Amino acid sequence: MNEIQFMGAHNAFHREMQGVELAESIKIDPGYPSWGFYSHASVPDLLGRQNVRALEFDLLPDPDGGLYQHPLARKRAGLGPIDDPAMAAPGMKVIHVADQDYNSTCRTFVVCMQQVKTWSEDHPQHVPIILQLELKQTDDRWEQLGGAVSPAWSGKLLDDVDEEIRSVFSESQLITADDLRRPGMTLEQSVLKKGWPTLNQARGKVMFFFDNGGPGTLRDMYLDGHPSLQGRAVFTRGNPGDADAAITMVNDPRGANEAVIRDLVERGYIVRTRSDEPLKTVIGNESSRVRTALASGAQMVTTDFPSVGMAARYSSDFVAELPGNDPVRCNPVTAPHNCHDSKLEPSSDR
Repeated sequence: MNEIQFMGAHNAFHREMQGVELAESIKIDPGYPSWGFYSHASVPDLLGRQNVRALEFDLLPDPDGGLYQHPLARKRAGLGPIDDPAMAAPGMKVIHVADQDYNSTCRTFVVCMQQVKTWSEDHPQHVPIILQLELKQTDDRWEQLGGAVSPAWSGKLLDDVDEEIRSVFSESQLITADDLRRPGMTLEQSVLKKGWPTLNQARGKVMFFFDNGGPGTLRDMYLDGHPSLQGRAVFTRGNPGDADAAITMVNDPRGANEAVIRDLVERGYIVRTRSDEPLKTVIGNESSRVRTALASGAQMVTTDFPSVGMAARYSSDFVAELPGNDPVRCNPVTAPHNCHDSKLEPSSDR
């Protein structure tokens, strides 16, 4: 499963602000148009019609429910709370920036996962889908203006993330560190010495990883009492040499980083890189970055523009996609010579 390459959707849930809410969002942050003007299709359409096999979701904790139901931009526009009962219920919410950039195709983590699960069960021979999670908190600037104040992430809240995942997916539908770790070895040693599951073993499954990486409170809290991620549902972004290292990120594939990615991939890590950054790459029509990202061998290449026409509003034909019409291809760095793109995922499962 680490010898393939596929596209992913950065902020896969994101829908840009509209109407009076957009006007208020720009008042809060005049720079919003420079980073917030992109929108994704629904999760099922990303997977089915746009050939995406990795999705990123931003999570905000809401243990009591209702914390993000009446965002600051809506209040300032004279609008009432968001009319979605799920926003009033306890549980992780999927939001890019609370109070300012909060439109989502699926507003709760559970709903987003349920959409992935439904598509997955309808297409059981798909290559593994990787779900990237970014743990977020509210911004001090918006808090001071009267916006929501999120609780600090804690061991209990991280346990809640695991519980929500396992409330949707069964263990047989997940790829976790427990599936990879060998007796007497750390997770990293297991991956580098024994390898990842085969593609056939991983078909129809999903795996999660936190992109909050490096030594720090969140990663340390998640690992506390769970060495090498024992019993955990999510992979962490450990640094090479760390016991939990298996998946990592090198966001910019250009320059010296292309060789860095290639080295990591050759050693056995799964790597995520980005083919564009909204909206700088699109406006500059930097298609060379897409080519570099794909050539690097990173298994996950994420984009905000996975389909033709999405960048037309910027008078650009920019699109980030794999060559050909397949949702996955043989990895240009690690795939064996007998690998064939057309055989990686049956056409009936797209």
